[in-house]
Amino acid sequence: MTRCRPDPVEVPAIAKAGAREWAALAALALAVTLLAVDAEVLALAVPALTADLAPNSTQVLWIGDAYSFALASLLISMGTLADRIGRKRLLLIGAAGFGAASLLAALAPTAGWLIAARALLGVAGATVMPSTLSIVRNMFTDPRQRTRAVAVWSAGAAGGAALGPLVGGALLEHFWWGSVFVINLPNMLLVLVSVALLVPESRNPDPGRFDLASAALSVAAIVPMVWAVKHAFNTGIDAAGLLATVFSIVAAVIFVRRQRTLRTPLVDVTLFARRAFTGTVLASMVAVFAFSGLLFFFSQYLQLVRGYSPLQAGIRELPGTIAAIVVVVVAARVITRLGVGNALAASLLVTAAGFGLLAVAEGFGGYTGLALGLVVIGLGVEVAYTAATDSILSSAPSERAGAASAISEMSYELGVALGIALLGTLHTVFYRNGLPDLSGLPDPARQAVTESLASGAHVLTDAGPHAQILAHARDAFAHSMQLTSVIAALLLLVAAVIAWKVVPSNRELDQ
Repeated sequence: MTRCRPDPVEVPAIAKAGAREWAALAALALAVTLLAVDAEVLALAVPALTADLAPNSTQVLWIGDAYSFALASLLISMGTLADRIGRKRLLLIGAAGFGAASLLAALAPTAGWLIAARALLGVAGATVMPSTLSIVRNMFTDPRQRTRAVAVWSAGAAGGAALGPLVGGALLEHFWWGSVFVINLPNMLLVLVSVALLVPESRNPDPGRFDLASAALSVAAIVPMVWAVKHAFNTGIDAAGLLATVFSIVAAVIFVRRQRTLRTPLVDVTLFARRAFTGTVLASMVAVFAFSGLLFFFSQYLQLVRGYSPLQAGIRELPGTIAAIVVVVVAARVITRLGVGNALAASLLVTAAGFGLLAVAEGFGGYTGLALGLVVIGLGVEVAYTAATDSILSSAPSERAGAASAISEMSYELGVALGIALLGTLHTVFYRNGLPDLSGLPDPARQAVTESLASGAHVLTDAGPHAQILAHARDAFAHSMQLTSVIAALLLLVAAVIAWKVVPSNRELDQ
């Protein structure tokens, strides 16, 4: 008896990206590069703007993380909005807004003005980042090509981080601190032209209704919680901090419940029921948390403790970012060979080792150990972020690429914001606890040294009567850097274990 064999089911071939898509990717990478340049030059400018605007230590932290707070709180809304009105259109709007906000920041006469301008930059950045990544998801449907494209996109951020110290250092050597924002104007004009000419438009064909209540709830769930943590570190636990925490938790609960009832939610919260998806997002966020939180103060360390000029400090930050660019060549191959879970775990372990090296090197006078630590950190962070981003994008259908990109970018920017807020505040606590007896200083000088080393170095000099106190303050700053490096390394070890345990070593986060 002859058995009939069923006809084989034809699987449609996945279209390969061509020259147009790769040229468009270059334009998108340019946008990401310029945003990364802006983020890096600010860290170098902190000593100069501190001398000009005289911010207190809390304001210094807010100048650093107001951008990331605004960005993180709006990414989900903007990612979904991009799916609705068009990703290219929102990208162009955001690039124009970023240029305008940069001009406001450059002209800031007070620390409060600068913080507000940085928040506006975050609003504009929230329209740019998920748009670029969701366009990548739609242009590159082949899994192997998408991994390489995500690696190139990620290398754009690493390249911007590499250029940032050089650009910022050169500008600060010859111009005032506001020049690091003015440079964004011609850069964003270049982005506008290249994106308009090269990038195709895409959107969700059936986007549904944009839920303004969900957008407001997402902001209410993120900003008060981060503020409460910062407030607790600076002034202790009090009624205001507890009220902000309760408000944030209530908003988060209402947000999640609302997403479950909507036909087209801002966030598909069911994704987080998958242990692998949640583990990937958390591992990515911890890696960025450790990296950004420490390096925000590392530029100050190089200038205020090691005595380098802004340009010299920028050059000495290059090893880590150059390593991140170089590893893009092999990142896709490593992820394909090891699998997502193993690649994430291994890269987080490598990053933790780099922070350990940095902690040891900060106790010695030479630069070689610092450079080696930065190289190891750069290698680990780049592979970790590429693997996590590619996996998150792969988990969502193309029509929801903006929402998936927003989740990936939210984990990144929330990691930046929390890293600066928590590790930065912890660093300040360690610094103040390590200060010597300041009772011999005049009141203004004592307050300046207690606020931060940047403000202390502005009122005390190595040739003055209190040179020894300034030297002890530098030692306290260096010691606090060592402690925060160790804490960052421990957090990365925990994230590596999470990635190894819960993230599968395949492309799909379906477990």
